[in-house]
Amino acid sequence: MKHGFVALLALLSVLALGILIAGCTETPGHTNTPSTSPTLSAGPTSEITPAGGRNTPSGDLSVVTANNRFTCDLYRELAKDSPEGGSNIFFSPFSISSALALTYEGARGTTADEIRSVLYFPANTTRLREGFATVNAEINSRNAGYTLSTANALWAEKKYTFLPEYTSTAEQYYAANTTNLDFTGQPEASRQTINSWVADKTNDKILNLLPAGSVSSLTRLVITNAVYFKGTWQKQFDVNMTTDAPFRTPAGSTVTVRMMQRTDEDAIYPYAETADLQMLSLPYTTTSGKGLSMVILLPKGDNLSAADPYLDPANLSVLEQSASSRRVMVYIPKFKIETQYSLPETLGTMGMPTAFSDSADFSGMDGARDLYISDVIHKASIDVNEEGTEAAAATAVVMNLAAVAPGHEEPVPVFRTDHPFLFLIQDNDSGTILFAGRIANPNGT
Repeated sequence: MKHGFVALLALLSVLALGILIAGCTETPGHTNTPSTSPTLSAGPTSEITPAGGRNTPSGDLSVVTANNRFTCDLYRELAKDSPEGGSNIFFSPFSISSALALTYEGARGTTADEIRSVLYFPANTTRLREGFATVNAEINSRNAGYTLSTANALWAEKKYTFLPEYTSTAEQYYAANTTNLDFTGQPEASRQTINSWVADKTNDKILNLLPAGSVSSLTRLVITNAVYFKGTWQKQFDVNMTTDAPFRTPAGSTVTVRMMQRTDEDAIYPYAETADLQMLSLPYTTTSGKGLSMVILLPKGDNLSAADPYLDPANLSVLEQSASSRRVMVYIPKFKIETQYSLPETLGTMGMPTAFSDSADFSGMDGARDLYISDVIHKASIDVNEEGTEAAAATAVVMNLAAVAPGHEEPVPVFRTDHPFLFLIQDNDSGTILFAGRIANPNGT
């Protein structure tokens, strides 16, 4: 344990709606192996040869590409906890990336190197800062027929001195203003203040992000990021057409779900398929730009592993580019789920263990080496219904003191989501994946 001043850093991030993934492989870890671009052959059913290996190109990645690669890696680690695909998964990679970017700004040495490797952050500091500043500004400046917002903030112990360089960088590039709180004397009141901010920024979808006891007299800093999304389908589902239907779970059982459907002549969506998988893109209403979409990856069998290769950004891109707007018989279950994760072990396994140890170096925050991350808590929620989608997510990183076109004669494809599937919520303008998840049981949590 460290001696002297110690610090608690709580990194809170809340996110609303997003889409998909980048840089996945079947093998965990950070082995850099070359990857070839997938190829698409002609024919009514696209045949994609997935790229192999974890693709880590030389040079700086953009913030968007970095976020999407991190999405894939984190999804794979979370899926390890349920290798048979028996549980739902939902998280906001952009929220976590945003919060950890603010943490990374204060990291030095090995601690910084590991965080940058796991998050794929650009080595060029200007590229990192301007990248996040641009994405955040674009998200918050839109008036496009849907609600999408993101916000950052720093909550600092009023008696603890932080470097002006750190707080000014947070404000200038991440729009994160600093508010002083009395963590030492009133930790519970401080916790409630932060939780109220999170609830307000997520339309009360993320409540009590910091649980009782997570903020104490040892807390020195809490970094918060919040994202919220609410959008309506460009083609809404008729509530009167929603019926009870069976859904097969990974365990082999069948549950009854409320199945939405669109099978009319106006059910025209971007659609693609391979020998093993169907892909459907459901756009949200927008009045400007490309807007957002939910992308669903549905294996033709019940084995979710058939979708894994298409979480690679190159493979996914080819799959999306192969899609054509055509009539599809669409069946999708309504679902409403909430998730919560404690991520220190997961992030440590992914390659950043030092940040959680006594050897952590966050001297870029305070000029000392008294801060280390003791916990990373992530909460997310999503509600998908006939009208559209509402989603939010939050992350808390806590640092403690040591002691084809319609009209053809081809048959209309049926997209029947009656078994486990993956989904993403993506910003079509920037390409940023805001949310990613797996539905194993629409009735579950």
